Amino acid sequence: MTDARSRLRHGRLSLEVSFFVQGAVFALLVTRIPAIQTRYGISDGLLPVFLAAVPVLAGMGSIGTERLVARVRPGAVLRWVQPVVGLALLAAGSGHELWQVALALGVFGLSVGGLDASMNMLGVSLQHAYGRSIMLGFHAAYSLGGIVGATLAWVGAHEGLSLAVLYGPVVAVAVPTALVASRWYADRDDPRVQVLADDRLSGRTEVGASDRGMRFLLPLCLVMAFAYIGDSTVSNWSAKYLQDVLHGSDQVSTVPYNAYMATTLLGRAVGDLGVRRFGPVRVVRAGTVVAVCGFGVVSTAPGAWVGTAGFTLLGLGLSVIVPQTFAAAGRNAEERLGAGASDRAVARLNIFNYVGFLVGSPLVGALGEMWSYRWAMVVPMILALATFRYAPSFGPSGARYGGGHERPSTADVGRGGNGL
Repeated sequence: MTDARSRLRHGRLSLEVSFFVQGAVFALLVTRIPAIQTRYGISDGLLPVFLAAVPVLAGMGSIGTERLVARVRPGAVLRWVQPVVGLALLAAGSGHELWQVALALGVFGLSVGGLDASMNMLGVSLQHAYGRSIMLGFHAAYSLGGIVGATLAWVGAHEGLSLAVLYGPVVAVAVPTALVASRWYADRDDPRVQVLADDRLSGRTEVGASDRGMRFLLPLCLVMAFAYIGDSTVSNWSAKYLQDVLHGSDQVSTVPYNAYMATTLLGRAVGDLGVRRFGPVRVVRAGTVVAVCGFGVVSTAPGAWVGTAGFTLLGLGLSVIVPQTFAAAGRNAEERLGAGASDRAVARLNIFNYVGFLVGSPLVGALGEMWSYRWAMVVPMILALATFRYAPSFGPSGARYGGGHERPSTADVGRGGNGL
């Protein structure tokens, strides 16, 4: 009993480390894209091709991971793919020729797809083992890592550090840290950490997660894409919107994204408590309402600081949606298809992370040029509102836990079941 409890705690902490490291690494890449462009002499016309290739390859990596985890534990995939992501970041900042950065970003894209998929597979299976919502905590660690990575990138830019000098020490710390933490990953089929299925799932095995069998994922896939369209809108257009539309200064235009990241971290840090108290459907609907209000404030803001308040609301609203989408996909897959279907569902859902990222920024940019940026902000608002319609997909009837929304801890600790 004690060994299984300890294994779960260690698995949870080690996975939080992995999410944190990935958040920092990804932020260090995306915040220094202009420096990468300058280093390699990438033209403005060619840069979008490079940027689009990364999420496309990441989607391919997620598809490959779906097939790979049928033979290899997700923890093993994550253990070896995360160092590759870190080394690809270093390679992107250390080369001199165009083919070198193309290769580095290609490896980064493929490996980050496997990393995102396997991380969330482990997170979902750990949540099943705990029997209570912990998924938002993992994504809070990612957000915290993103803030740290963006801060390091700002320091590097302020001090005039080359990309190699900036990335080198970070990778030298992050890669060994992730490898050490990987010793304690807790996979679903770890003999010391078994998940007890609900009574109506007892004895069931996976019946085959065919494309037909996975149709129940469609609403969650749409929600995932909508959420990342909103997220990419903030990351790519918030500064330009404040400066060009709301006439904010250069300094003020940097505030919205930082505020967005801060409230994303806050929402995820406390979100699990909300899910435990009110259930996933109410939390997702509340997050959707807040996000829609945020876009509404942004699109009608009379000035820069009101616009910043809107982006702040957006962070709070969108923060809960993506982690709960992964959790719902895994839970629904197990309920409908039996034990083992969760990993495949998470891998397929993860693809729509990159779909939203690919669509969001060009969509807002094109609408802004043809129409106006104020009206362009209404489109992701409408898409976010659609999440309210799909909210029931986050809480199937069999996913009611103790206290109305959470079941008691289901970790198999010698069938004692005292909870964690």
